[in-house]
Parts: sequence; C-alpha cells; structure tokens
Amino acid sequence: HSKGYSNRAIARELNCSPSTVGYELKRGTVSLYTGNVKRYKAAEGQSTYELHRSECGRKSLFLRRHKFIDYVS
Repeated sequence: HSKGYSNRAIARELNCSPSTVGYELKRGTVSLYTGNVKRYKAAEGQSTYELHRSECGRKSLFLRRHKFIDYVS
C-alpha cells in the first residue's frame, strides 16, 4: 500500500476481497513516535485479530450461571 497500490490491486494479487485488505491495513496500522508517522505492522494486526476473535461468539451458559452452580454445590 505504501508503494502506491490500491486495495483493489493488492486484493487481486492476493485473490481476496478489497475490503479484507482494508480491514487488515486498518487493524495493523500503528502510530510511531509522536503519532505523526503511521506504519503497518503485521504482528500488530495479527494480535488485534486474535484479541477480537477471542471475544466474539456466543458465551457459554455455564459461565453465566456460575453463582447458581456454586450455590447448589
């Protein structure tokens, strides 16, 4: 992206959706120094992705009812 390629051009090369490229760039872009310089860091993007994935999905009923289970036990 820093070499002037658009999200569509990158997506064509990677055989994925342009929105996927945009999301990844948004996820992995970090501010350096005083916030004036922005760079893409793959490791930062991956850790953000893993954090978001760990928080998504339906939560177990067992985890929400632990007070009742402790009371019955």
